[in-house]
Amino acid sequence: MGTYCFGIDVGGTTVKCGLFRTDGTLVEKWEIPTRKENNGDQILPDVAAAVNAKIEEKGISKDDVEGVGIGVPGPVNSKGEVDRAVNLYWGYKDVAGEMEELTGLPAKAGNDANVAALGEAWKGAAAGSSDVIMVTLGTGVGGGIIVDGKIVTGHHGAGGEIGHANVDHHETESCNCGNKGCLEQFASATGIVRMAKKELAVSAEKSVLRDVENISAKAVLDAFKENDPVAVATMKKVGEQLGGALAIISCVTDPETIVIGGGVSKAGQPLIDCIQKYYREYTFSSCKDTPIVIATLGNDAGIYGAAKMVL
Repeated sequence: MGTYCFGIDVGGTTVKCGLFRTDGTLVEKWEIPTRKENNGDQILPDVAAAVNAKIEEKGISKDDVEGVGIGVPGPVNSKGEVDRAVNLYWGYKDVAGEMEELTGLPAKAGNDANVAALGEAWKGAAAGSSDVIMVTLGTGVGGGIIVDGKIVTGHHGAGGEIGHANVDHHETESCNCGNKGCLEQFASATGIVRMAKKELAVSAEKSVLRDVENISAKAVLDAFKENDPVAVATMKKVGEQLGGALAIISCVTDPETIVIGGGVSKAGQPLIDCIQKYYREYTFSSCKDTPIVIATLGNDAGIYGAAKMVL
């Protein structure tokens, strides 16, 4: 087995790169810009160039590198192929195959949220757990499911798309995916703002949010921590939708640990309490005591998980 491996996390604006030892020690991390022009045709060549340059800089032999793992935003099948990654302007792309060709190293590709979940299960909040559900609450809601130490990819690469679980069959507004009533419409940063605005419209309660010009998820969460009635009512609905969705998934995979990550998770324990209350209420008896914890690797979860994929 080689001594080193690379973990790459391709985001919409930057690509995070990490050189690791195979025991999980991060040797060095750096970023390069994501060049999306010409349908993102420079993204993988840029990544390969960065990997090859780092190998040369460190004087590492390619025989000593176990491989390159790469996480990308979009569904990735078990062969490492992407059907389309809208945020990168990609159509079909054989990500793993192209990386192998460009670097001369073994490569594996996965969906970014799934890969982040693998990172948290390996070296983060769920370290030592082989069965994990991770939800990332950001602009959207991403998800990753780890069963027996492996990412659940599924037939179309859509395994773990928790954000598009339908949690409200009566919702009239559309999600970005085209469906109505997706978890993402409630529990993402965007969703929390949407819910707060709805609550402000129907509530007669006083609220600090009435004086906020452009309401952000952070403003709602800060008000929630101060027991603001409108924010509390909003987060009750968010907690119920998210706790309920996690309760259903737990009946399928029975996780050892549930991890909450993404920007919204900065709200910390009050958010967890809000989710846990409804999760306990709705889930199967065997799963009621499953801990729900805040992710610890932050923006590095993706590079850790990508590195773990090739090991």
